[in-house]
Amino acid sequence: MSMELLVMTVLLLGLLGVAVVSDLRRHRIPNMLVLLGLALGLGGQMYLGGVSGLGDSLLGILICFALFLPMYALGGMAAGDVKLMAMVGSFLPFHFALWAALFSLIAGGVCGFLIVLYRGQLLQTLGRYWLILKAQAYLAPTSDEVASKPFPYSIAILIGTLISVYWQLVAGGFGD
Repeated sequence: MSMELLVMTVLLLGLLGVAVVSDLRRHRIPNMLVLLGLALGLGGQMYLGGVSGLGDSLLGILICFALFLPMYALGGMAAGDVKLMAMVGSFLPFHFALWAALFSLIAGGVCGFLIVLYRGQLLQTLGRYWLILKAQAYLAPTSDEVASKPFPYSIAILIGTLISVYWQLVAGGFGD
């Protein structure tokens, strides 16, 4: 692993750490943090790979943004989460950005499931989803359901990114 790649990884994880703390404290991810991350990710990828690295970074941004935007449109996450995932994409080669986004979505689902399970609302939540399927329309959770409370999705993005970075740096990638 090159020193430059290590620096990029540490920067990315540091920015994600700041985002998690902000998300936990204020349920917000600062735009300036995301803009700084985008600039560092784009600049770092361009430094590492020239124009090809810049293209990789832009494609990573696009992939992550495109995968998370529908979740925002459906009300499943906040705009800051979409922007944060796009920032992650700027730091990673596009195929690892794709894996980071997919692992982040899986981590978010697992975290949500564990929260519902911990709060003892599994049957209530499954019942609401069953009604959604039957009605073929979204039914918002009631105010007493844990699903109606904000979830700091930056935690899932951090977990998904950590898994992708682990595979990229330590395990040698996904068949690369």
